[in-house]
Amino acid sequence: MNVLELFESFQTDEQAIAHLEAVRWRGHPVCPYCQSELVGRHASGDRANQRWQCRACSRAFAVTVGTIFHGTHISLRKWFLVLALMVNAKKSASAYQIARDLGMRRPTVWSMMHRVRMAMANDEAQAGLLHGIVEADETYIGGKPRKGNRRDDDKPNKRGRGTKKVPVIGVTERLGRVVAKVAEAHEISAKGLDTFIRRTVDTAASFLITDEFAAYRRVASSMRSATINHKESYAEGDIHTNSIEGFWSLVKRAWYGQHHHYSRKYMPFYIAEACYKCNTRGATNGFGILLNAMVAA
Repeated sequence: MNVLELFESFQTDEQAIAHLEAVRWRGHPVCPYCQSELVGRHASGDRANQRWQCRACSRAFAVTVGTIFHGTHISLRKWFLVLALMVNAKKSASAYQIARDLGMRRPTVWSMMHRVRMAMANDEAQAGLLHGIVEADETYIGGKPRKGNRRDDDKPNKRGRGTKKVPVIGVTERLGRVVAKVAEAHEISAKGLDTFIRRTVDTAASFLITDEFAAYRRVASSMRSATINHKESYAEGDIHTNSIEGFWSLVKRAWYGQHHHYSRKYMPFYIAEACYKCNTRGATNGFGILLNAMVAA
C-alpha cells in the first residue's frame, strides 16, 4: 500500500482504529489484560477512542494496548503514514524528511520511528535459522578519518579493522533472508564469528561462503564451505559474497545518504530496519505485513 492509497483508505481516525481492530482481532476482540472474550463497547460511546470494556476483569481498554501505539497522543492516521513512508524507503528515510512531509516536529517523528524499528527488531528475532547457500561477511560503519592538514599528505584513509568505526557482522541466504548485528570488537574473531554463525545458521543444512578473512576458518572447518579470495577475484562461478555485499551497500547508503550519523547506542535498531526491509523486499503489501507484525501477540 503506497502513501496515496493509505491516505484515501483512512480519512478519519475512526477508520484507522477500525482497521487496526480488524488486523489485531479478526472480528473477535479479546481483552489484552486477562485474554477474556467477554468484552463489549465501552459505555462512554467515545467513537474517537473506540474503547472496550472487559466483563471478566472490569478493565477498559483500546485496541492500541500492548502495541507500539499504546499511550500515544499521535493519531493513528499519522502513525500509519509514518509506517508507509518508512517501509517504502528502500534506503531508509530520515526523521527530518518525514517530519517535513507530515508537518510534525522532528523529535516526535524520531521517537515514532524508533518504536517502529524496535518492532522490526522483535519480529526479526523470532525468525528461524538460515539454510541453503549462505554468505557471511563483516563491515564497518562510520565516517572516514580526516586527512592531515598538509595538502601534499597523500596517505590514504584507513578503512575497516583498526579504525574507530563500528563493526557489523552479517550472514545471508542466497536470494533469501539476512541476519546482521552490531558487534563488539572481540566478536570480530574466530570464536566470535563462529558463535554468531552457529546461532543464526543451520550448519547441517547449509553451505557457507566467506572471503579470505582468517577468522572464518574455525566455523568453515566444521561445515561445508568455500572461500573467495578477493585479492584475486570477486567471483568464481557461484562462489562469491555478492549478496551480503549488496546488503552492506544498502546499509551504507542509508548512513551516508539519509541519516549521516547515528550513535552506537541506536545503531542496532537501524541495522534491524535494514534487515527487516531486505527480508520483506518481495512483499506486495509491506505496510500490511509490518502492521501485522506490530500487533501480533
